[in-house]
Amino acid sequence: MKRLLILASALLLAACSSDQEDIQGWMAEQEKGMTGTIKPLPEMKPLPVVKYEAEGASDPFVPGRIEPETKTSRRGGPDLDRRREPLETYPLESLQLVGVIKQKGKVHALVKADQNLHQVRVGNYMGQNFGLVTAITESEVTLKELVEDMNGDWVERISTLLLQDQQEARK
Repeated sequence: MKRLLILASALLLAACSSDQEDIQGWMAEQEKGMTGTIKPLPEMKPLPVVKYEAEGASDPFVPGRIEPETKTSRRGGPDLDRRREPLETYPLESLQLVGVIKQKGKVHALVKADQNLHQVRVGNYMGQNFGLVTAITESEVTLKELVEDMNGDWVERISTLLLQDQQEARK
């Protein structure tokens, strides 16, 4: 039995070697007509010599040149060094004008923020858009707000805070 297995495997190996010889013959025949060609590199044209003339100019790689411009340097912007007032932490829409009082010829507005009541006079600031109180009448407080537009410029906007009774009547 062993001999039969050895004989069968020898025949199989002989058949494989004849297939390989066919493939090698075919490869040799195909190789005869092939020749490798490499295109030559394009000719390099010499570049003109340019004299460096920016030797005394400022260095473009200094970090100070890359930093963005600060908002305080823009013309017409708010005074960011000014001490903030308590009513500037609230959006103008959340503040309510609940009354107006006169004391010694001066007009004060009573403004409610959360559950607290604040006295406001002309020259005070309120709202989150740097709103400066410019006028107080019996029925409203007029503010001049500074708002940044899409270009980054500061634009003045006039806003009013109406007396609570009048605000409910408009709804």
